[in-house]
This record gives sequence, C-alpha cells and structure tokens, in this order.
Amino acid sequence: MSALLEPPPSDEAAPFWDATRRAELVLPWCAACDRPFWYPRAACPRCLGDDIEWRSASGEGVVYAASVQHLPGPGRDAADGPYVVVLVDLAEGVRVVGNVHDCAPDDVHVGMRVRAIWHPLSDGRKLLQFAPQE
Repeated sequence: MSALLEPPPSDEAAPFWDATRRAELVLPWCAACDRPFWYPRAACPRCLGDDIEWRSASGEGVVYAASVQHLPGPGRDAADGPYVVVLVDLAEGVRVVGNVHDCAPDDVHVGMRVRAIWHPLSDGRKLLQFAPQE
C-alpha cells in the first residue's frame, strides 16, 4: 500500500495518538455521563462536561456502512486497487471511520464483525483500521 495521507495531531486527540504508538485503542469518556464519545474534543457532546477520561477499548465492532472506492484517494496509488471505507460501531457504543483490510473489498458488508488493526505512520503513530474478526 502506498503512503496514506496522515491526519494532523491535535491537543484534544493527543492521548488517542499516544496510545496508537502502542497499538492500543483508547476512547474519551465523560466522567459526568460515564459514556464514551467520538471524536476527541474538549467537552462531552451530551452534557458539555469537561472532565474527560481516556479508557481502553476492545477494538471490536460491527460494520454499520461500507463504500467501495474504485478511484485512488488521498495518498493512495491506483496500483493499490479498490479499497473500502467503513463506519464501524465499536462495542463501547461509538461509531468510527476506517478502512477494512485482509479481505476482498466486495466481501465487506453491513453487519460484518471486525477488529482493530494498525497501519504505521511516518512519526510512530498508527492509523486505526479494521480486519474481519476470525
């Protein structure tokens, strides 16, 4: 696979990116609501509380939506072929975006069980991706 476009780090997402260096998935949790949320931000989207904790997540989920991309996206080479962009409902109750690897693009479907895998980035961080659960 060619080099992917690398997401910029941010202060709010620093704990997430630090954990990816260890191939660990963490999610922000609101201490007041005791519920996770996604994407990282300074305040809870439900109660606007700013007491945010970072907790480990299983990395397991279910594909909510999938789209096969036949043209190369940012940082991708046409030789890489089609790839799948997915929305995944994680077991912890948040929805994240990623790609599915380790299977044919046309085999990815809504309801498919997936697990987190990691794609290395140039600065030591890792990009959250998914593979079919075995």
